[in-house]
Amino acid sequence: MAKTIVVVGYGPGVSAAMAEKFGAEGFSVALVGRTEATLAAGVEGLKTRGITADAFPADAGDPASIRSAIVRARAALGLIGVIHWNAYSGRDFGDLLAADPAKLPGLFDVALVGLLSAVQEALADLKAAGDGAVLVTNGAFGEINPMIDAVALALGEVGVPLGNAAKAKLVGLLSARLRSEGVYVGEVTIAGVVRGTGPESPGIPTLEPAAIADAFWRLFKARDEIRARIG
Repeated sequence: MAKTIVVVGYGPGVSAAMAEKFGAEGFSVALVGRTEATLAAGVEGLKTRGITADAFPADAGDPASIRSAIVRARAALGLIGVIHWNAYSGRDFGDLLAADPAKLPGLFDVALVGLLSAVQEALADLKAAGDGAVLVTNGAFGEINPMIDAVALALGEVGVPLGNAAKAKLVGLLSARLRSEGVYVGEVTIAGVVRGTGPESPGIPTLEPAAIADAFWRLFKARDEIRARIG
């Protein structure tokens, strides 16, 4: 049965490697993101590799927008077998104690609201696939670790850690809820800089996008662990 992977938050790095990996394994690829030029370039690159692909512009933090992208991807490419959630908010507030509490819910538009909306919209397909999966990219800033918390505060980043922590909990809850229905949910936590996506720094691991995609593929095939950590 032909299946489609929907890659949400497409751009250079992990999502591009995931599109190439799953496309090489026989999946059609739906690229979802806000920047149409980036999506178009991604589709063209995949097609040169012989991979069926199409682009579906959408805002991952807008439930109606992401649901529409799922519907359009299904209509264009067929049964959705995998969702890869690589989107993140990027919102931040600097000093935690100076943050406006009224703005904090916006941190979760992508990490929770968008992700859950995508899963709900694709759920019938994920069940019908027989080996459906939700694969989530996460970051080490969300881990419960005093050293990581200290680094995040020193950098003035509190939004990303809160979003990542919430996303990790949602992964666990979705896994527990969907395991008995044959849908796998798992995440790869990135503890380092993904090559090609940001400045490299001494003492911080530089991670290859293809290695991260391979880790996702192993989780998808084995289906016996819900988390892997790279870095």
